[in-house]
Amino acid sequence: MLRLTKSLPSLVNSNAFVRRTYADLSKLSPLVDIDPCVHEALRGSPGSVVALESTIITHGMPYPHNLETALEVEQIVRQKGAIPATIAIVDGRIKVGTTADQLARLAQSDTIKTSRRDLAYVLGKGLSGGTTVAGTLLVADMVGIRVFATGGIGGVHRGGEDSLDVSADLVELGRTPVAVISSGVKSILDIPRTLEYLETQGVCVASYGSPER
Repeated sequence: MLRLTKSLPSLVNSNAFVRRTYADLSKLSPLVDIDPCVHEALRGSPGSVVALESTIITHGMPYPHNLETALEVEQIVRQKGAIPATIAIVDGRIKVGTTADQLARLAQSDTIKTSRRDLAYVLGKGLSGGTTVAGTLLVADMVGIRVFATGGIGGVHRGGEDSLDVSADLVELGRTPVAVISSGVKSILDIPRTLEYLETQGVCVASYGSPER
């Protein structure tokens, strides 16, 4: 008979469950550039950094509204006492925290919508891209960011029970230990089936500030 020799709290705190720390940043790929402010925050207080996606800049809104929104969201994060880290790919390099010039460039140029599956291609070709929820989650976890704020997430498309058209966002939510704060599932999607899929993936879904349970 197999017997556990550790209590649950001990198991959770064992090396197998230790999350990425600042010390691991030195082992990251040379293709990852971390903004100095974000780097300093990750070293001292990782919980104060909020990851932000970039597809809302590259594919979500027309210029200049996309750039204005990106800068406004970053400013809101700062006003709340946290450090924004907009994640994107610029010329084949992952940027964790982007400059105003980089945001302006992303807002006005053709880029690739970059999910988990696309990262290797975009990086290998030296291209630029806006990271989706799934792509941003992957990078955030890579560098030790524990909170990610976004707009609407992807989900199960209408008719998805036949087409199997399910966003990679949902799979990434189930495998990546990062808290995602969003406005919910995009309204064009099959919301009930999306919630069922999130349950299957073991994702805790909760509402904040809503009278409904």
